[in-house]
Amino acid sequence: MKHNQAQNPKLRLVLVAAAMTVLLAACSEKPQTAGTTHSSADDKPWNGGKKAFDAPGWTPGDKASWEAQIKQRNRSQNEYVRMAP
Repeated sequence: MKHNQAQNPKLRLVLVAAAMTVLLAACSEKPQTAGTTHSSADDKPWNGGKKAFDAPGWTPGDKASWEAQIKQRNRSQNEYVRMAP
């Protein structure tokens, strides 16, 4: 009976250590790397993106229409312009 009592604390220590190892391994951070989904720095912003994100009235590849859309977006975000006097 004394032999089982001597192994019990050792077994508990091993189980607690194993549980701590598993729990701490779950907290590790995954690496964050830029993949091929990002556009290259050589692309001009007015050349276009995905069709789902195109604003109405903007023609991909047209710098003037792109600049007009940016100005319109900035006007829409200006709180002084949006509020009625």
